[in-house]
Amino acid sequence: MTATEVLIDPRAAATPRRGSTFVRFLKRPAGAISLGVLVLVVLVAVFAPVLSPHDPNFVDLALTKAPPSAAHPLGGDSAGRDVLSRLIWGTQSTLWGAFVTIVVAMLVGVPAGLAAGYYGRTFDRAATWVSDALQAVPGMIILLIVAAGTRNDFTVLMATLGVFMAPGYFRLTRSTVLAVRNEPYVDAARVSGLGDARILSKHIVKAVYAPVIIQTALTAGLAMGMQAGLQFLGIGGAKTPGWGAMMNEGFRTMLTTPLLLLWPSLALGITIAALAVLGSTLADVVSVKTPVHRRRKRAARRGEPAAVTTSTGAIAHKSADSAVQLKNLRVNYATADGGELEVVHGIDLDVAPGEVLGIVGESGSGKSQTVFSILDLLPAGGACTADAIWLGGRDVTKLPHAERQRLLGHEIGYIPQEPMSNLDPSFTIGHQLTEPLRAVHKLSKADARRRALEVLERVGIVDPPRVMKSYPHQLSGGMAQRVLIAGAIAGKPSVLVADEPTTALDVTVQAEVLELLRELQQEYRMALVIVTHNFGVVADICDRVVVMRNGEIVEVGAVERIFASPASDYTRELIAASLDGAESRSQLDAAHAPEIRKAVLA
Repeated sequence: MTATEVLIDPRAAATPRRGSTFVRFLKRPAGAISLGVLVLVVLVAVFAPVLSPHDPNFVDLALTKAPPSAAHPLGGDSAGRDVLSRLIWGTQSTLWGAFVTIVVAMLVGVPAGLAAGYYGRTFDRAATWVSDALQAVPGMIILLIVAAGTRNDFTVLMATLGVFMAPGYFRLTRSTVLAVRNEPYVDAARVSGLGDARILSKHIVKAVYAPVIIQTALTAGLAMGMQAGLQFLGIGGAKTPGWGAMMNEGFRTMLTTPLLLLWPSLALGITIAALAVLGSTLADVVSVKTPVHRRRKRAARRGEPAAVTTSTGAIAHKSADSAVQLKNLRVNYATADGGELEVVHGIDLDVAPGEVLGIVGESGSGKSQTVFSILDLLPAGGACTADAIWLGGRDVTKLPHAERQRLLGHEIGYIPQEPMSNLDPSFTIGHQLTEPLRAVHKLSKADARRRALEVLERVGIVDPPRVMKSYPHQLSGGMAQRVLIAGAIAGKPSVLVADEPTTALDVTVQAEVLELLRELQQEYRMALVIVTHNFGVVADICDRVVVMRNGEIVEVGAVERIFASPASDYTRELIAASLDGAESRSQLDAAHAPEIRKAVLA
């Protein structure tokens, strides 16, 4: 007993297309007409006491089955009551019943769908089971029992119907959350230090609005039909006349006075049809295709932190001159056959305060998995173990998830790749910069705005006040990357992780971004970790480089030494890959290293 679910692209629902959705809806004749009909129905219900020409329950025996007249435009019913007055008051009771059903269905289904989609695991399985059980239960029998137990209480009956309608909202909300929780902008919000509750209320719920509105239109129509059916059977009579009860009376006298069945049937049919057209038109408007930015193919599950455990053995002590230190880090993923696949194999890593460290390797080398372990951003099925992960003076393997999350935005900042995918399209730049400052750093609204303007100006944004009011789609790729950098440094972290910060940018903008990162690192005395596959970036900005392959560290050393005399064949291949037009990239002689370095730096 659930409304038909509306399947739309949640990313399109989450992306406001200026101009606006309501205007585009009104430009469609079907949408405008259906909305006009529904507005008229609502006005009739609200102003029923004024619009009704007679008391709907007043009996005049002279009006019994009377034909339409000037005083009684729709005539009288079999009991001598004015049909028009009863039809007008029936609008009020019908809408009230639908309202109660929708409110209960939303209060039960939407929060459960949000939690199940975002957190998953045990709650998801339990909530899904309850939803399936509600759909399997014979709802009509339950409604009959409730009607008998509450002496035919109309409101309680419609609230019970709302419980049976909740699975429609639950499944729609859950599927929408499952689609958007993997978006890079949700990762970015989490790394900025925002908690699960704020991410849900600000970034996830935004994507749920449009599907829920569409679902509500369809649910309202179904609720009205169910209510009329119950009243037709004599169940759930309201204090005011109902269209279903009028249909029951008209059906009994159909052979003698067929108009008594026509009027309530026509009112109910037109209202339900208008709701169906409204929902269908909204679905078409909201489902307009929008560009989907490429993003990391990580099946991340928000709210399901990857397990971080301490492996057996002695715990290493943090070096006094380390901003970040990893000891025996391993990253594993569960496989479909119930086994485990290890993608990072017991690596050690140190980053000194104020140092710029480059982690280099081809795709699948484990470099991103390493930094995701530090950031607590491993996807579902992923788990890291380590003797120690030191960050902010603490071994985070010993911290609960909530406490570890509080380090994000304070001790560590994150600059993701593909900036347009990591900015939430539903909010202005100003909101996305000030939200973490207010939530994590407890700044007032004015102070957060002042700080956001400062960092925007510092990263080279022209006219920061205008950019604060802009949406991500109104910025160029280079400006969007600068906005992400501004957000990462706004909290003045001691460690900054940049994941392929120049991949999505053209060559000129790449150079500007690298120069900006170098200046900010020196100004704030941050440890900067650059994840890249490009030795040109390493040569331009890094002090030291870690070369990874197949989840292992192949070589570590100062940039000058690596370029001058790489110890590994793989390192020489990566350096060679940075040369355009190189005849052979599989084999290099170490004697060519000086020329390689010169070409890369050029």
